[in-house]
Amino acid sequence: METREAASPPGEALAGRAPRSRAAAGLGARCCTGVGVLGRACGRGGARGYRAALCAELAKPLLVRDVPSPPLQPHQVRVGVHYCGLNFADILACQGLYQEKHTLPFTPGMEFSGTVVEIGENVSAVKEVRKTQECQSFGMASCTLMLWRIPEGVSDEDAAALPVTYGTATLVLDRRARVQPGETVLVTAGAGATGLAVIDLAVNIFKAKVIAAAGSDAKCELALKSGASHSVNYGRSSLRDEVKRLTDGRGADVAVEAVGGDIFKAALQSLAWEGRIVVMGFAGGKIPSIPANLLLLKNVSAMGVYWSRYQKENFPVFSSAISSALQYHQEGKIHPNIGAVFKLEEANEAFNHVLQRKSTGKVIISMK
Repeated sequence: METREAASPPGEALAGRAPRSRAAAGLGARCCTGVGVLGRACGRGGARGYRAALCAELAKPLLVRDVPSPPLQPHQVRVGVHYCGLNFADILACQGLYQEKHTLPFTPGMEFSGTVVEIGENVSAVKEVRKTQECQSFGMASCTLMLWRIPEGVSDEDAAALPVTYGTATLVLDRRARVQPGETVLVTAGAGATGLAVIDLAVNIFKAKVIAAAGSDAKCELALKSGASHSVNYGRSSLRDEVKRLTDGRGADVAVEAVGGDIFKAALQSLAWEGRIVVMGFAGGKIPSIPANLLLLKNVSAMGVYWSRYQKENFPVFSSAISSALQYHQEGKIHPNIGAVFKLEEANEAFNHVLQRKSTGKVIISMK
């Protein structure tokens, strides 16, 4: 999470409609790679520096400090960052536990919202730059590879919260599980940012029924308010037994699993005939083994989803997931849940808020 320079390849296509006087939002770049959402442009001119939260040593607190701003390259744009989304993957990266390793020091972060303030001479997709005073109060973002316009009606906060969680949820439900109207979807970690995004999309876009599972009554209540038909507190009830009871013994058609360990096994056992389970993380810290006999007995399919891999392997699918989320939000069909907002100087507190499982919904970092 930083205020950095953003890079964009020459001629990069921008999804969505060009807004009038809108702020920019997008996916921030970890180690100078990433995606972004482009909205209102403002302020031409070079930035002398920016403020960043740096991971200088693994498993140690982030350092918030001023960093010199590099010269803008011909294929880059400079973005004044308004908000950054915080993801569990950012925390894992700073602990050295993420599947993609980074050279120290690096700035964590995968998504942001902001405003284009400067355009490189070889960039053709971003053409409008306006000067506004407010851009001076935000920092800069650097090395963003992809930008999307923010549609009218989408706030800067929501734009920073959408790409990773709703992009992942779209790939889970549409690309991998291929959820059909009327099917029952079980979601674990149902009050987390991605869990709530899955509920939102499953109910309002895919017209499915949702059983949300979470570790406390308060989190279960939030999932119900977000559209789930039923909830299960797996801290005090058997997930398998409750799903069977709620589905009259049939089981769930789809399980979206983000906890791992014993919860994964219970979710797998909760599936109906020819059910599908999609793994999207291991928030509980334990990577489970799959008992292959459970797949055989019910003709069950087990699959995973690794959101950022689509960026390299199938960019049209990756891009479409983000564009769809922005469009659904503009049309009022989905409603991102932002659970907490921290300032850049509070980045370590934000990390602890997630690690201590105090968070519900999306946690974002404000540069204001």
